[in-house]
Amino acid sequence: MELNKPLPFKAEINIIGINPFVFVPDTILEKIFKQAGKEKGSIPVKGMVNNKAYRQTLVRYDNAWRLYINTTMLKNSPKRIGEIIDISISFDDESRDITPPPLFVKALKANKEANAVFKTLAPSLQKEIIRYLAMLKTQQSLEKNTTQAIQFLLGNERFIGRQLPKRTE
Repeated sequence: MELNKPLPFKAEINIIGINPFVFVPDTILEKIFKQAGKEKGSIPVKGMVNNKAYRQTLVRYDNAWRLYINTTMLKNSPKRIGEIIDISISFDDESRDITPPPLFVKALKANKEANAVFKTLAPSLQKEIIRYLAMLKTQQSLEKNTTQAIQFLLGNERFIGRQLPKRTE
């Protein structure tokens, strides 16, 4: 089997809560597991949905592997429940690491307390903060949001819709 070969299938869009998804057939899952070299944890995948490229993460939830179909992948996906779509899928071995903006790295180095708090955050929250800052388009926005991120880490204000719990000394 060719590594990362796209594996085509048809699937019906289902929904759990507010999240549209498709089940990936067992025969294709087995091939994805071989491509990824694992059968546990989230698995980065890529492919096509109705001839549009996507990058997504295959996850196991409630004892079933699901490929969530967001609106970036398929326009109006929450309104398309029951629709049969054409999909191809393969393991995505490209790095998904996001480089933190140099301004944020510098700000963390300059503020040891904020840096110490950042290091104690769950990796998913660290990644969320870095991704948010890395996606900003202007230097002015980056400067403003870096300041907010440091204040958030110090417990002084909200950032990305969150408030750190007050620390007790």
